[in-house]
Amino acid sequence: MTRRTTSDEERKLFEQTFKEGRPINPVTSKKAAAKKGAVSGPCGINGATQDRLRRGAIAPDARIDLHGMTQQAAHRTLFAWLATAHARGHRLVLVITGKGNPKNGENAPWMMSPHGVLKQMVPRWLNEPGLAALIASSGPAHARHGGEGALYVYLRKRR
Repeated sequence: MTRRTTSDEERKLFEQTFKEGRPINPVTSKKAAAKKGAVSGPCGINGATQDRLRRGAIAPDARIDLHGMTQQAAHRTLFAWLATAHARGHRLVLVITGKGNPKNGENAPWMMSPHGVLKQMVPRWLNEPGLAALIASSGPAHARHGGEGALYVYLRKRR
């Protein structure tokens, strides 16, 4: 099977889109966006919980692996999955993005990114209005839970 060569126009379009780094089709829930304004009180997690997360002492309640998904599919899946996890009362969930490993033979400028696309985009998605209302904190996972290729997402309590 031979590979199709990309035209200069396609390459320029891809580079431009890659540099923008925004979701292909942002999905926002009107209900979740309305809740964001209603959230009051302190945000985030306390120091003891943060320390236990840093040490990997808390096991995630659920996990999702976004490997092999396109950016658009991963975006939709993550939004739906986090909303479901919050509705089920989960507090700590693990989102596995992978480290992102460019192919060895590729020297194109868009392959020189230090991380994979999902590794870069998932933290941005977590700050979008539809999800920010559900999330208390997020950060890199401990090595036993995926290290650099995964994120802890600490969800707010259900009201």
